[in-house]
Amino acid sequence: MKPIFTIFAIFAASPALAHLDPGAHGSVAAGLSHPLFGADHILAMLVVGLWAAQIGGRAVWSVPAGFVGTMLAGFALSLTGVVLPMVEPMILASSVALGLLVAMAVRPDAWLATGVVALFALFHGYAHGAELGGADAAAFGTGFALATAGLHGLGIGIGLLVRNAGLTLRILGGGTAIAGLALTLA
Repeated sequence: MKPIFTIFAIFAASPALAHLDPGAHGSVAAGLSHPLFGADHILAMLVVGLWAAQIGGRAVWSVPAGFVGTMLAGFALSLTGVVLPMVEPMILASSVALGLLVAMAVRPDAWLATGVVALFALFHGYAHGAELGGADAAAFGTGFALATAGLHGLGIGIGLLVRNAGLTLRILGGGTAIAGLALTLA
């Protein structure tokens, strides 16, 4: 590469952002994008929806609602300065554990499933708060709550479509667990 091109490339480069900059895009947009730029978050949100669909009944709404509500509580904990240990390991464990529950077709009562996802949601919300940066907390929280609910809805939709298709839903759960495990090893 010619030296002039190298110099041009250096000056043309801009800083890389893993998430949208709230200053440039607004706090709601930054919050909306936050769960969509991490495979660990995407896997967990989709598998919550898959599990809710697999359990059926009241779980279709209570499991995702419990996740979103507890995620917002974790976000609030982070903003108050409470220290929550093992945040990243718990986020990674969420995809593996929930994926295995779907793969094994575990169908507990809705209240128990809601409690299981709430445990993981606390850590997801805490991570969102730790990465708030210069965003307005309320707007950012609104954004990531909406994105999370949308990913849950997508997972529910997929789960309901394939629920009666033999092993397909269980295979999706197993694939999620394997993908989550791969992320822990990356």
